[in-house]
Amino acid sequence: MAGVNLQGLSKHYGEFQAAEDVNLDIADGEFLVLLGPSGCGKTTTLRMIAGFIEPTKGRITVGGADVTHLPPWKRSTGLVFQNYALFPHMTVAQNVAFGLEMRKIGKAETAEKVATALDLVQLGHLADRYPRQMSGGQQQRVALARALAFQPDVLLLDEPLSNLDAKLRHEVRHQIRNLQQRLGITTIMVTHDQEEALTMADRMVVMKDGRVQQLGTQRELYDDPNSEFVASFVGRSSFIKGRFQNGQFVSSGGITVETDRRLVGEAVLALRPERVTLAKGAGMEPQGGNTYRGQVESISYLGSSIDVEVRLNETDRVIAQVVNSGRHSGAAVGEEVSITFPRDVPVFSASAA
Repeated sequence: MAGVNLQGLSKHYGEFQAAEDVNLDIADGEFLVLLGPSGCGKTTTLRMIAGFIEPTKGRITVGGADVTHLPPWKRSTGLVFQNYALFPHMTVAQNVAFGLEMRKIGKAETAEKVATALDLVQLGHLADRYPRQMSGGQQQRVALARALAFQPDVLLLDEPLSNLDAKLRHEVRHQIRNLQQRLGITTIMVTHDQEEALTMADRMVVMKDGRVQQLGTQRELYDDPNSEFVASFVGRSSFIKGRFQNGQFVSSGGITVETDRRLVGEAVLALRPERVTLAKGAGMEPQGGNTYRGQVESISYLGSSIDVEVRLNETDRVIAQVVNSGRHSGAAVGEEVSITFPRDVPVFSASAA
């Protein structure tokens, strides 16, 4: 196994910067997720690591060796494509063997490695089937077995779960994570699904416009995002816009908020729904923190929880997450309620949003 280092990695198509000055140090055995919207540069970065895209500038090392200009088959990286890229006329075993044959590995060793890889993904009993005879989840595992068959130092996953339904996606992501931990293989995955990133990664990289916006653990990015963009992309937030006046944040709607952060000028305050406490009825107003009266504008039933959107004034709206404890949970649309949230919520300068 080996770590991966990216130094100033960039890819330009004319004046368009698909990736710009990406610097990452991925530890041996780490599971890193590149997260961001379509067009943010995450897949371009992954494909440069794999060798399918030539960088405009920068350097890629794997295990300390410079692989920047090596072709894919000379890098010890296994790539699982978004659409799996299985050959329909080949059996499962033949698909898994394809990369080994391209590397001129002997037949006996190839057969052994194919059997081992299929056993890893629990598909050894389906070696003679064709892709069309398999479910989406099984095809995904065949693609994973093919990437692992030659025992690469680095496993690369390009949106590997995007073609699966929600239930199967949940199952397969746990299978991939468990397999990665068991093998101890350095893994880099691309996704736009924040839930996948939060449940699978050791660390996450949020990208936008070809650049890294923030790197850290799930807790760091969720609890301490460095911009409105990161706060909006990792988890959910209500945003209150305003400006700092005399050391206090005053919203566009005129409410004054006590915060632990002191900025200058226009700013944006981010509130996670679970950090907002909702109360209703006489004498039930919460004590301490920032407490405001408002009216319930909408309710979203999410199963185990309920989102209650509260309008504080014509401009400011906040979502409070309420645990679903029965039919009387939450509040009714139009009902007067109070909300409270703490001082230590993220606040960003408007220029950093």
